[in-house]
Amino acid sequence: MNIQHNETLREKLASEYVLGTLKDGARRRFESWLNGDAALRRAVAEWQDRLYPLAELAPAAIPSAQVWRAIEKRLNQQETMQQPRWRERLDFWRYLGMASSAVAALLLVVLLVRQPQGDIAAASYVAVLSDNNAQTVMVVTGHPQRHQMTIKMVTPQQLADDKSLELWALPKDDAPRSLGLLAANGVVTLTLPDNMPPNAVPALAVSLEPKGGSPNPNAPSGPVLYKGAWVQI
Repeated sequence: MNIQHNETLREKLASEYVLGTLKDGARRRFESWLNGDAALRRAVAEWQDRLYPLAELAPAAIPSAQVWRAIEKRLNQQETMQQPRWRERLDFWRYLGMASSAVAALLLVVLLVRQPQGDIAAASYVAVLSDNNAQTVMVVTGHPQRHQMTIKMVTPQQLADDKSLELWALPKDDAPRSLGLLAANGVVTLTLPDNMPPNAVPALAVSLEPKGGSPNPNAPSGPVLYKGAWVQI
C-alpha cells in the first residue's frame, strides 16, 4: 500500500493509530512508516493534541497488576529491539491508566474521522457529556461553518412527559446560556452561536427542566444531569 500521496488516507490512519483502533499487522506496518516519514509523525502528534483532552473527562484509575505486567513486558521488548520511543508511545503509557469511559469517549470521536473530508473540516468543537458516574451519555459536535450543533444521544434516556432536557453553555465569565431543548434519544440539531469557542465557553451541561425548558433563561431551574468539557479538535 502506498499512502505517500493520499492525504485523506494518511489522516485516517493517523487518527485510528492514536485512537487505538488500528490493530495487529496494520498497526505494525503504520509504525514502520512512521520511522521514515516526519510528516506522518506530525499528523499523529496533531491527532493526539485533538483527541487526548477528552481523556480528562474521566477520573484517573489505578491500573491492575495484570496491566502493569503487560506494560513491563512491552517495555522490555522495546528495549531489546532498541526501537525509537515515539511521542505517541510515551503518551500511550501516560493515558493507559484512565478509566474505560475515557476510552469510550475517544472511540466515539472516530465517527468524525470516518465522515467525508468536508465534514471533518466543518466539525471544529466536541464535547462528551457524562453523568455523575462518568458514564458517557451524549456527544455534542460544533460546526461553525454551518452555525450548527449536533447532539447525539449515546445512551437513550427515560424522560417523563412533563419534563425536558435542556443544553447549556457555561461561559467562563458570564451566566449560563440556554442552547435549546434535547430529545431523550436520537440526534438533535441546534443553532451554534458565534461566541462559542472553548476559550470562552469551556464546558457544556444538561439539566432536567419542566416541559418547555427552564423559566429562567440565565440558569437551570432543575438538577444538572450531565456535563463535559467543550474542546477544539
